[in-house]
Amino acid sequence: MSRKIVIGDIHGGLRALTQLLERAEVVPSDTLIFLGDYVDGWSEAAQTISFLIELSKRNTCIYILGNHDQLCRDWLSTGHVLSLWTQQGGAETMASYENVSSEEKQAHLGFFEGLKEYYIDPENRLFIHAGFTNMHGVNQEYFRKMFYWDRTLWEMALSLDPQISREADNYPKRLQLYKEIYIGHTPVTQIGKTVPVQAANVWNIDTGAAFKGPLTAMDIDKGDIWQSDPVHSLYPGENGRNKKPA
Repeated sequence: MSRKIVIGDIHGGLRALTQLLERAEVVPSDTLIFLGDYVDGWSEAAQTISFLIELSKRNTCIYILGNHDQLCRDWLSTGHVLSLWTQQGGAETMASYENVSSEEKQAHLGFFEGLKEYYIDPENRLFIHAGFTNMHGVNQEYFRKMFYWDRTLWEMALSLDPQISREADNYPKRLQLYKEIYIGHTPVTQIGKTVPVQAANVWNIDTGAAFKGPLTAMDIDKGDIWQSDPVHSLYPGENGRNKKPA
């Protein structure tokens, strides 16, 4: 039976990704939904993109746009280097491209340009990197950068009184729009967790792979969870996005 599996922020941790897919025993009939931030952190950003391109030839893959992907896309398309980006993992991403051919860089740029801002499945489940701000939903969002930069959706879900009925007048309208919402972007390690966290109907799948947490996948129908080893343990001598020294 085919599965729908959602996967959190990878941040250049290809070793964690391959380990995770093995542990989840992914087969070609599985649909894989990636929540963005494929680069910036560990040393295999370019290699991760090459792997994802090949993976989409074997599986149905839905690739969502993350803020780090947007920054990398801008660099690949213009050559302009933002200090904001290099300080947040971009330097490691640039280094991973040192021996990549111009043809492969173009293929990677095509990958980044093809990323989805969000995905809504037939059961009205929303998959988005960060969030949205419009109370009428993603298709009416005025500030589309919020799809990959927002943190208010997750903060709202976390702070919501679980006793409030979903049908109550004061229940947040954004959360009433979708059956479930799956996000990454804000690591749950910030609240002391290393497994996916559900707040209201929002699932946060970012378990801190860019820092000292594992990379995580979850079967969205059955709730099964698989994780890699803590990603920093797979890249000895590297800092990822941890403050130096690791």
